[in-house]
Amino acid sequence: MLTPQWLDQLRSRTALSALIGRSVRLQKAGREHRACCPFHNENSPSFYVNDEKGFYHCFGCGAHGDAIRWMTDHQGLAFMDAVKDLAAEAGMDVPAPDPQMARAAEKRDSLHDVMAAAQEWFKASLSGAEGAAARAYLATRGFDAHTVQRFGFGYAPEGRQALKEALSRFPEAMLIEAGLRIAVEERDPYDRFRGRLMLPIEDARGRVIAFGGRILTKGKTDAPKYLNSPDTPLFDKGRTLYNLHRAAPAARQSGRIVVVEGYMDVIALAAAGIADAVAPLGTALTEHQIEMLWRHVETPTLCFDGDAAGQRAAMRAITRALPLLRPAHSLRIVRLPEGLDPDDLIKQRGSRAMEDILGEAKSLVEVLWEAERDAVPLNTPEDKAGLKARLMAHVETIQHPDIAGLYRRELQDRYSEFAFPRRENRWQQGGGQGGGGNFQPRQNQRGSGKWNGKPSPAPSSPESIERLNTRFAGAGTRDALSAAIIAGLIRWPAQLARHAEALARTPGLDPRFETLVDCCGAADALETEVLATILRDNGLVQPKAAEYAGLRFGFLIPETSEEQAAAELAQAIDLLVERPVLEAALAKATARFESELSDSAFAEQQRLLKRKLEFDSRLRQMATRHAS
Repeated sequence: MLTPQWLDQLRSRTALSALIGRSVRLQKAGREHRACCPFHNENSPSFYVNDEKGFYHCFGCGAHGDAIRWMTDHQGLAFMDAVKDLAAEAGMDVPAPDPQMARAAEKRDSLHDVMAAAQEWFKASLSGAEGAAARAYLATRGFDAHTVQRFGFGYAPEGRQALKEALSRFPEAMLIEAGLRIAVEERDPYDRFRGRLMLPIEDARGRVIAFGGRILTKGKTDAPKYLNSPDTPLFDKGRTLYNLHRAAPAARQSGRIVVVEGYMDVIALAAAGIADAVAPLGTALTEHQIEMLWRHVETPTLCFDGDAAGQRAAMRAITRALPLLRPAHSLRIVRLPEGLDPDDLIKQRGSRAMEDILGEAKSLVEVLWEAERDAVPLNTPEDKAGLKARLMAHVETIQHPDIAGLYRRELQDRYSEFAFPRRENRWQQGGGQGGGGNFQPRQNQRGSGKWNGKPSPAPSSPESIERLNTRFAGAGTRDALSAAIIAGLIRWPAQLARHAEALARTPGLDPRFETLVDCCGAADALETEVLATILRDNGLVQPKAAEYAGLRFGFLIPETSEEQAAAELAQAIDLLVERPVLEAALAKATARFESELSDSAFAEQQRLLKRKLEFDSRLRQMATRHAS
C-alpha cells in the first residue's frame, strides 16, 4: 500500500531539478533553477524548480507540482507507472498492493470481460433478423457502414431474460453489478436494455465500461428515449466523457475539443468529418469533466442547442467552471440556431455551416454577461442593481485572484456601459478657433450659470489651488504616475480620445482624469491651453513637474516626436490601469496567507509579489529611459 509517508520518502530521494533537466534546459538562479515553462509558450523564463521544497512552479500559467506530478502531467504516465519509474531510480521497492485493492482490481478485470461479451452479443443482434428496426433507424440518421462499425452500434432484443441466456457463462451477480441486469425485491431480475439501439461507452483505453440505449418502439411514453448504464465499479458518469479516447488524438491535430449535449450528436459530427467532439452522459458537465478537457486543450468549445434548455445548460456549465478557472484555461460557448441540433444543422446546411458556427464561439465572460443581462427585464433602477448583484455573485465564486479581479473589472465595465450610457459632453466651444478663453461650460436647460443642474464652480482662489497641490504632491510613485500621464495628455491632447474609455472604466483614479475625459465630446479639436483652463475652472490644477519628479517619460520631453509620445503614453496608461487590479489581488493573497499559512497561499502571494516587482521594474525602465 502506498502510504503518504512512503510517497514523501520517494519525493525526498528524487532530485527534482535533475529529473526535469532531462527534458527542459534549466538555469541556476540562486537556490532555484529556472527555465521557459514547458507547459505553455513564453519567451522569458517564469518556470522555477526548487529542490529544497521539492516542487516546481510557473508564475505564468500556474503549473505546479512535485516529481510524481511532473511524470504524470509532462511525461504522460499513469500514476502507478510514474511511481514505479521514480522508485526504481531511487532504489526503493514499491510496497505490495493492499489485498482488498487487489481484489477490487481483479473484480474490475472480470467486469471488463462481461462488458466485452455483452458488446459482441449486441453487435450480433443488430446484424440478425431481430435487428431490422434498429438498422432502419440508423439508415434514417444517414450513418454509413463505416460509422456504424466504428462506433460499435448494436441492438438489445426484446425479452426480459434474453441477455441472461446469451451470457449464461457469467454469474447473474456479475451481470447485475455490471449494470446489465436489474435486481428488485420479491421479483426475478430482468435485463436493463430491451428493444433498444445500443451504443457502447468506452474508457480512455477504448474498453467498454457502460452502454447507452435508444428506444425504437413508438408509443412507449413511459419509457425514457435514452437509457444509460448506472454507475458501476467500471463506470462513473460524472468522470466519463463519451468518445474522449477518439477525440483526444484528433484534438492534438485541431487544437480544439467540441462538447455537445449527447452521444448521437457526437456521432453525427464524426460522420461529417468533425472528429474532435465529446459529450457528457446524461448529466450537466461536471467539475471533473472540465478538468479532463483541460488536460487536452486549454479552451474547449461547448455547443448547446439554441432553445431555453440549451441556455440553462450553458449557465450550469458556466457556474461549474468559474471556481476552476486558471490562467489560459477557460471555456468557449456556441449556441446553435433555435430548433436545430448538430445533426439537423449538418443535414440542412452541411458540415461547413457547423464549422462556421464553431468558429464564432463566444468567450465565457461574454456569455455570462449576455445570459444575466437577458435573464429578466431591466426596466427599473432596482432591476439594474439586481443585474450587478448577480454578476458580482458569479465573480465571488472564482478562486484565482487575478482572474477574479479581471472578471470583476470586465463585468463592471460592461454593466457601467449598459446602465450608465455615456453622458453628453459638459463642454462646448464658445466660438473662434478654440482659444482657452473661448471654452465654456455647456448651459443647462434649467438656466444659465448651471452645471448639470448645479451652480457652476467659482474660479479657484490661490489658497484652494495651493491646498490641491499639497494633496496631489508627495503621495509617492502611485500619484506621480497619474500626474505624469495627466501632464502628458495635456501636452498631447489628441491622445485623450484614444484612451478616454480605458481611463473612464478604471476606478479610483485621480479626479483630474474624469474632468479631462469629459472633454472628449467637444466638437472642435482640443488644445493644451483649453485643457489647462478646464482643470482650473473645475477647481483642479495642471500637474507641476514636482508631482512627477524622477519619472522622466519621453512624452514629457520637448523634443519628443508625436509618434513616440503616443507609444509611450499608451504604455504608461496600460501600467496605470493594471496597477489597481494587481494591488487588489496582492492584498487578497497576503490576507489569505496570513490567515491560512499554507503552501498554496504562500506560493500565490509570492507569485503576485513577483508580478509586483516586475510591474515596478517596467515602470522604472519607462520612467528613466530618457534620463541623461
